[in-house]
Amino acid sequence: MASSLKPGDHVSWETSQGKTRGKVVRKLTAKSRIKGHKIQASKQNPQYLVKSGKTGAKAAHKRAALKKT
Repeated sequence: MASSLKPGDHVSWETSQGKTRGKVVRKLTAKSRIKGHKIQASKQNPQYLVKSGKTGAKAAHKRAALKKT
């Protein structure tokens, strides 16, 4: 199992435009919405709110999609 991330950790992930880097803002463990998108996070299946270092945009990602840098 992949290790947990914590706020402030630097991460990278793949997008349709290529690799993006940013920071973990917080761990999501409950259903929520980000910019109108439903986030199906739970304690058993958490997601991470990350902030892009380039654009400042925030998005939620599953742990498997994020690489700690």
